[in-house]
Amino acid sequence: MKKTEMFQQLLASKDTFILPGAFDAMTARIIEETGFKAIYATGAGISNAQLGWADVGLTTLTEIAQVVSWMSEVTTVPIVVDADTGFGNAINMQRTVKVLEKAGAAALQIEDQVMPKKCGHFNGKEVISKDEMVGKIKAALDARTDDQLAIIARTDALGVLGFDEAIERANAYKEAGAHAIFVEAPTTYEQLSRITKEVSGIPHIINLVEGGKTPLVSRQEAQNLGFQIMLCANSALRGAIKGATDAMQILMRDESQENIHDVICTWEQRQELFKLKEIQQLEKQYS
Repeated sequence: MKKTEMFQQLLASKDTFILPGAFDAMTARIIEETGFKAIYATGAGISNAQLGWADVGLTTLTEIAQVVSWMSEVTTVPIVVDADTGFGNAINMQRTVKVLEKAGAAALQIEDQVMPKKCGHFNGKEVISKDEMVGKIKAALDARTDDQLAIIARTDALGVLGFDEAIERANAYKEAGAHAIFVEAPTTYEQLSRITKEVSGIPHIINLVEGGKTPLVSRQEAQNLGFQIMLCANSALRGAIKGATDAMQILMRDESQENIHDVICTWEQRQELFKLKEIQQLEKQYS
């Protein structure tokens, strides 16, 4: 089964699923091997990990596509790609769809911020007009080679123009043909409940950012609220940051690796994750 079909089946399921974020091929592989059913190629995580900068729209389409292709090569589950604004207008959006589809995306998330965008939980965002975003959604749908490729429409209007405008936009994006809706950065349980009720008949994403604007809920709570996808975009990234920082601080403090073992994986775990045995078997096969 194609990955696009696998993702469409997840959207059609009655069970809410957790969508963890990966920022490189290593974290994509960890997410799949942990047992999750899909992977989110996080734009913020890629900007943080690959460029070393905050999520303020600095990454390019080709940089995102390269990371997604690496992820796709080492995993078998669907990858949802954070495509930001589509990197421009409706025409840019069409190229974005074609490039990321070739890179291995099973779904694309696009948003109605101006370019360059900012993290959805940052202040100071701006949004394009509703009509322009509707045009970009339609352009994205038309550009697909695989008609199973899902288009997820995100609106950042709540923090800029208010809740009612966000709901109006979400319904317009649903009518434009989006396969799922993502209202970014609701701040209360009441807003979470109203989103799924007032934009009905379509899967919804809840984006849970540790320390962000949206209340953290469990998978079951997200399901009770009517959300199909529980996005945890940067939990892996922040775990990696803490682990690397702790290891380096111990090394600096002790000038020795004697006390570092509790904060790093074992040699065996590392080689198992990166398939050393499989590579060695191939070397024997072709020697």
